[in-house]
Amino acid sequence: MSSKHDLNATQADGTTALHWAAYHEEPEIVVRLLQLGARPDPVNRYGITPLLLACENGNERIVRALLKAGAKADVSQRGGEEAIMIASRTGRVGVVKALLENGARTESHDRNGQTALMWAAAEGHADVIELLVKSGAKIDQRLDSGFTAFLFAAREGKTAAVKKLLQLGADVHDAIDTTEKTGGRDAPNGTSAVLLAVENGHFELAMDLIRAGADPNDQRNGFTALHTLTWVRKPPHGDDEAGQPPPDTHGKLSSLDFLREIVKAGAKVDAALGPDARAKAFGAINFNGATPFLLACRNADLEMMQLLVELGADPHKPNADGSTPLMAAAGLGCYAPDEEAGTEDECVAACEYLIGLGADVNVVDKKNQTAMHGAAYKSLPKVARLLAAKGAKIDTWNRKNDRGWTPLLIAQGFRPGNFKPSVPTITAISDLMKANGIDPPPPPDREALPKKKGYEQK
Repeated sequence: MSSKHDLNATQADGTTALHWAAYHEEPEIVVRLLQLGARPDPVNRYGITPLLLACENGNERIVRALLKAGAKADVSQRGGEEAIMIASRTGRVGVVKALLENGARTESHDRNGQTALMWAAAEGHADVIELLVKSGAKIDQRLDSGFTAFLFAAREGKTAAVKKLLQLGADVHDAIDTTEKTGGRDAPNGTSAVLLAVENGHFELAMDLIRAGADPNDQRNGFTALHTLTWVRKPPHGDDEAGQPPPDTHGKLSSLDFLREIVKAGAKVDAALGPDARAKAFGAINFNGATPFLLACRNADLEMMQLLVELGADPHKPNADGSTPLMAAAGLGCYAPDEEAGTEDECVAACEYLIGLGADVNVVDKKNQTAMHGAAYKSLPKVARLLAAKGAKIDTWNRKNDRGWTPLLIAQGFRPGNFKPSVPTITAISDLMKANGIDPPPPPDREALPKKKGYEQK
């Protein structure tokens, strides 16, 4: 290295010796290169400087050496992410402090609006959070998506960060808040820190928040924590035969432990959803009036069903349409049988449990649907046979619902969506009809069926 020209020579992509020394965390080499005249902030083809690499690594000695040599503390990557944001994400408080001492701004943000405080919160760096807030970072800064640093920390399950933010003035009642009519991009308006924690399996943190003053019955986004828990425990299957797994549980509390704890803290086991609650995933059963128990039945989650009953839930409470938990367990409202939670055997077990509790197999809801319609919707021939064996009357279930579909028609494919007929379900329902002296009619011509607005066959 006999000249400044050699010191600042670049590779084809613009990388210099100083880049490599910073990347490999060689502070002695960095200092020597700077002493010999290497430029402190060369930029390679990708917009990266040695300081950005040192911040990524969290190497305070290299960062201070570069800053002392004249590197700009507010340098940013092409996405607008400045050095202080990178350092805050890495979490070395000494590096962040060095940047602040040399002119870095706490209000810096990337092109998505995310700040250094948000990165520190999402990664759980409590000491960096404290430094940034005491240096002027706004604790209530909110993205267009409605997220704040506090909500990021809750979503990611960063307990230390959540507690530090609360100590520094964050609102335990904070929730997704955006002016967009459709709500946030990542979560609906009104989604609280508790719900973000629950949806991501951070049950201990959710209870910490409730003990800190959060409402265990908060329903600002339409759903309580208990409703939310039903699809956290048993998510929709998706396209993978193995199904979509629930999130990993973090901490000592399992989902059922959490259920017990939140009920002890005042959560209402029979809380009913309002008319604005939208069905999650694929299910089209009316969520208006639905309790956590009914939604657990919809997923055939027998363990959760049993615990809710143990904790005082009403196992017979219907939704606003008069659809019962038994109808939900039998498959009512299922429009994608292979993609929704609850295997056939699980549904059989759930229905047997409900019938054992006194559920009436012959209830007809306000849409003229029965549990047998549910078995047809979810393509569950075993459930159809079980219902018949438990007393389902053919003159009750062999009826057209408000869309003009009998259970047999539903099994034959007369239903919303691109659905193929379920031969085993057709066979089961046809056999039940024959056993009652009724000859099952052949499937009608689709074009001859009356069409109602919104119910057209596909």
